[in-house]
Amino acid sequence: MRRSRRMAAAMSALAVAAGGLVSAAVIGAGPARADHCDPAQATASPSASPSASPTAQQRRNRNGQQDQNDQQNQDQNQDQQQDQQVPEEQNTGQQQDDQQTGQQQDDQQTGDQQDQTGQGGGAAVLDPAQDPEAEETASTFSRRGRQTRTPTPSPSASQTQNPDDDATGQPSQSASPTGSASPSASPTATGEHDECLDLGPFVEDFVSIRDVQPVQLDARAGRNGSRGSFVSQCGTNRNGHNNPDNFIVAPGVSNGAHHLHDYVGNLSTDGFSTDESLAAAGTTCRQGDKSTYFWPVLRDRKVDVNTEDPDGNVGQVLRARSVTLQFRGNATSRVVAMPRFIRIITGDAKAATNGTANARAGWSCSGFQNRISPDKYTLCPRGSQVLRILDFPSCWDGQNTDSANHRTHVVFPGQGGACPQGTRAIPALRMTLAYSVPQGPSYAVDAFPEQKHNPVTDHADFANVMPDRLMQFVVSCINRGRRC
Repeated sequence: MRRSRRMAAAMSALAVAAGGLVSAAVIGAGPARADHCDPAQATASPSASPSASPTAQQRRNRNGQQDQNDQQNQDQNQDQQQDQQVPEEQNTGQQQDDQQTGQQQDDQQTGDQQDQTGQGGGAAVLDPAQDPEAEETASTFSRRGRQTRTPTPSPSASQTQNPDDDATGQPSQSASPTGSASPSASPTATGEHDECLDLGPFVEDFVSIRDVQPVQLDARAGRNGSRGSFVSQCGTNRNGHNNPDNFIVAPGVSNGAHHLHDYVGNLSTDGFSTDESLAAAGTTCRQGDKSTYFWPVLRDRKVDVNTEDPDGNVGQVLRARSVTLQFRGNATSRVVAMPRFIRIITGDAKAATNGTANARAGWSCSGFQNRISPDKYTLCPRGSQVLRILDFPSCWDGQNTDSANHRTHVVFPGQGGACPQGTRAIPALRMTLAYSVPQGPSYAVDAFPEQKHNPVTDHADFANVMPDRLMQFVVSCINRGRRC
């Protein structure tokens, strides 16, 4: 009978241990992809090392071990009370059996605890696939290699964050901030959220606008310069004209951009647009401007949508609160009319891997327009909106409406504002897009997957489909110093 009770106690202990493992598996379920890839989460998970406060799974496993010990103590007390009623000569033999049986139970209990510890219980370091805190740290603290952008696996770093990382989520010097991360500073996540590893953007891709140095945005206009401007009012894409095409860079291709574009102006723009189709379409712009203006969308990375996107563009699309399409003059000369159907691009959608020779990103905040970051997302104070300021080249070769690389037919003015020899100044387009974004480093621009949502990749496209009379009006406003 006593052996039956001891067997029942052993079975009860095994059931408690199994329950602890089941609970640990449930607790280890990871968060949704968009939340998991939110750059702001880096500051919310300062540590996943064993020295940190115990996780829920560790507490649950320790509680399971305590329940197991309590149950065994209770059974032993009951056995001792019944043993006192047995004659002494019989009890002596039973004590020997009890000692032998108890030793076997102790050995079995020790083995069970060792197995449980090896599976993630107790004070052992948890596997990131089971511990949401450890797995989140592995993803959000992945360092971006500026050239290769490929994380280096490391068994030691896959379980815990570098204890030298500070509270803001910035890795220590041993993490090689330049991108050549050492094996110990390149965490690798395992499990169902591998696709979030090194997705980008990263905490170091953001900067407070107050830490951006003021700059002179425009060259000072000289005596012969053209000081006027014209604004084409085309709305903010309330009609939801979006697609991942780019008829300028990838004509005749669906999803040629591998990231979503916002369009204003021409209503028909897609990957198969031609001069004829654009001229025949309607427009959202006033005064008959059928030009097409487009740029990659911005996303709120705190919202868990678009999680199955194969290009990693995760989060809720943010529509610009305002879109300003301003055509400006030249600092040293008058402007001439740009030809109809000319196609112009600014920035480089692959600048993170190509280098920054053609990059023209400009991140700022409303109220701080003299502070523009070319390679970091800006963190704005409350009440201030994030601005994307995208300037287009404006020195035309006088002959071509496009070129093989879409750049050599229209180039940027020199540092003093003058156009290079052999080119003519045309109205210079400046796009200013204003957004209300979530607080903290939690937004990103759509990008090609290998660009890791690097802010330096911001870019935009334009094709002029203004009627000739409207273009002449634009030129007149600029050259006469008017604001139209």
